Amino acid sequence: MRQIQKAAVLGSGVMGSGIAAHLANIGIPTLLLDIVPRELIQEEKDKGLTLEDKKVRNRISEEALQKLLKQKPAPLTSKNNLSLIEPGNLEDDLSRLKEADWIIEVVVENLAVKKQLFESVDKHRKQGSIVSSNTSGISVEAMSEGRSEDFRKHFLGTHFFNPPRYLKLLEIIPTKDTDQEVLSFMMEFGENRLGKGVVEAKDTPNFIGNRIGTYGLLITVREMLKGSYSIGEVDSITGPLIGRPKSATFRTLDVVGLDTFIHVANNVYDQVEETEKDVFKVPDFMVKMRENGWLGSKSGQGFFLKQGKDILELDPSTLEYGPRKKLKTPSIELSKQEKGSANKLKALIYAEDRAGALLWNIFSPVFIYSAELLGTIADDIVAIDNAMKWGFGWEMGPFEAWDAVGLEKSVRRMQEDGTNIPGWINEMLEKGFTSFYKDEDGQRSFYAKGEYKPLKANPKIINLKQLKKQNGVIKRNSGASLIDIGDGVALLEFHSPNNAIGMDIIQMINYSIDEVGRNYKGLVIGNQGKNFCVGANLALMLMEAQDDNYFELDLVIRHFQQAMMKIKYSPKPVVAAPFGMTLGGGAEVCLPAVHIQASMETYMGLVEVGVGLLPGGGGNKELYIRHLEGLPNGVDFDLQKVANKVFETIAMAKVSTSGDEARENNFLNLSDGVSVNGDHLLYDAKQTVLALSEKGYRAPVRKPVPVVGEPGYATLLLGAQNMLLSGYISEHDLKIAKKIAYVISGGKVPYGTKVDEQYLLDLEREAFLSLVAELKTQARMQHMLVKGKPLRN
Repeated sequence: MRQIQKAAVLGSGVMGSGIAAHLANIGIPTLLLDIVPRELIQEEKDKGLTLEDKKVRNRISEEALQKLLKQKPAPLTSKNNLSLIEPGNLEDDLSRLKEADWIIEVVVENLAVKKQLFESVDKHRKQGSIVSSNTSGISVEAMSEGRSEDFRKHFLGTHFFNPPRYLKLLEIIPTKDTDQEVLSFMMEFGENRLGKGVVEAKDTPNFIGNRIGTYGLLITVREMLKGSYSIGEVDSITGPLIGRPKSATFRTLDVVGLDTFIHVANNVYDQVEETEKDVFKVPDFMVKMRENGWLGSKSGQGFFLKQGKDILELDPSTLEYGPRKKLKTPSIELSKQEKGSANKLKALIYAEDRAGALLWNIFSPVFIYSAELLGTIADDIVAIDNAMKWGFGWEMGPFEAWDAVGLEKSVRRMQEDGTNIPGWINEMLEKGFTSFYKDEDGQRSFYAKGEYKPLKANPKIINLKQLKKQNGVIKRNSGASLIDIGDGVALLEFHSPNNAIGMDIIQMINYSIDEVGRNYKGLVIGNQGKNFCVGANLALMLMEAQDDNYFELDLVIRHFQQAMMKIKYSPKPVVAAPFGMTLGGGAEVCLPAVHIQASMETYMGLVEVGVGLLPGGGGNKELYIRHLEGLPNGVDFDLQKVANKVFETIAMAKVSTSGDEARENNFLNLSDGVSVNGDHLLYDAKQTVLALSEKGYRAPVRKPVPVVGEPGYATLLLGAQNMLLSGYISEHDLKIAKKIAYVISGGKVPYGTKVDEQYLLDLEREAFLSLVAELKTQARMQHMLVKGKPLRN
């Protein structure tokens, strides 16, 4: 059975070190090698070092490791993972390549350099080890020429997208000599271990994602110049409105870096037929921007320039910056009333105004180009659609978007425009096939060579939308649904706005625990929204507080606390599956579950202090108990240190930046799981429910909780008062800190007193109600609702 237990990355630039970081994130020890410096830097001279010193020879890879700790967004899910990456160099450490099961080349994009490096790799690697290149455009086939048979059998392209931790796409490019077993293994490894969306691409310029993505961006620039649109106008309509990322077109280019983009565009330009070259020629104003050093975010200015609080846009004709504009047309306003990106795009693309003209002139060529490249860059439309969704954050791939706007209608218009339609599209329509995809009886199919082929179902991907259509829903209300996800497991899905918790969700939690207790093996709490849950319904709480409805608020908090206790002491296992933002009440739903199966990208925290409150649904208590449960049995420990840590986490509103960090902050314990592939999250959670059920799950026994009491409360307050005196916090912050300290310490009891959970919940609820009545807290709540950020008052 093939395994990858150790890897080597050759090249420690942004991409190489990013890949090494991602390997470390999934627990694979990695050797990171780069060239040996030819000159000493001043610091090395001052220390009396020579070019023969190991520290000098490993300098480039050592520096890359230090940069990983400072980079944003963070390449590492935990700073501790850095210990799994060992720096070295490409002269002294090549012999160590025999330790690696996978060797990844990420050096300069130059065929001669790569071939020379692979000649050395071939001499030092062990037989059977996989070798791959992260090239973004050089022929993979050409790189392996002249290598040994075993090398060629185990060689392929593995093109990660930057940053490797966050971008989902991994293009795998086999050569004619790549062993089928190696290809299958890497496809599976990419999905299951690396957590990627994997597509098999053909060995063509820029493969799938960058080929179509670059084409689409250059077409957009061309249409902008032709139609005299401004950069800001284009971005205002090519983002979330049509199912694309917030960064839209030009903000994306600023983030990627204009130099990088031009390199990718030139790479295609140099390799495609004359008929294609025209599109891939970079416009003169962009070349001039590169000459000026206006590369985007990394140089401080690009298509946009931030001046104070204002963001200015570049005028391509004058290369001067001016106020950012937005495109405003009747169709844009009307499209906002449509539900879903597909309907919005359909409403916009046929509009007879400037918005419709721009979108038609962008999408129509991209549809045709994607169709023309089918069979050249990938074998089927699914690979092309997935590459664009996973690599560029498009909600719909080109063929899915084409379906959304209507294949027949769009082709008729293209013909009116005098556009050449690819033969296979005409043939498809003549045979009566009017869409690229179809859904029948819960089965999704795609068009391929004159017929619809069933889309191979991935058992590890649970599609809630599809399941709801197939199985129906056990019960639903405005805030949540209880769904049968098969094998005797039910799933509670939140679907209120932002998945915010209100009485509707609380009622569904109670119903779900009862229903699962009677008829199911266990329950998963999860969803497939943008975020798991951003907390309680803040607007509703503020409204009740401003109306002095404290009796009503008290009732809601009691119900919420009771629902959390119901999760904790459910007779059947309850597994929470958080991902994305899991804040405040969202974290409180997870903490009492018997198991948390978190996504690698989980940002979990009890953040109530940001709106002048403290956790009210049992969050203080549960986080404290989790810290206590993490301590070894029978070992004396300092209860005060535990209370201090919990107080600091809650009072400073600490939020994890990953699933690993959530474990370090004790939101997750050692037995909880982290899913690297977010698409597998619900499947992994379901498997945990089944495993617990199989073992004869029993609800936990209620135990008293030891607290630090009055002396501990005084200790906790000391730190908060010092922060006030130093000017770090305000008087109102101190008031909140006092309440948190009182709840965590257990109130006016002696140190070491054991109290029951309900006692701690009562303290929490009373403290919450006293804070929500404060005018300064209400001002913070209002500010958060209006501005989306905390108010310091």
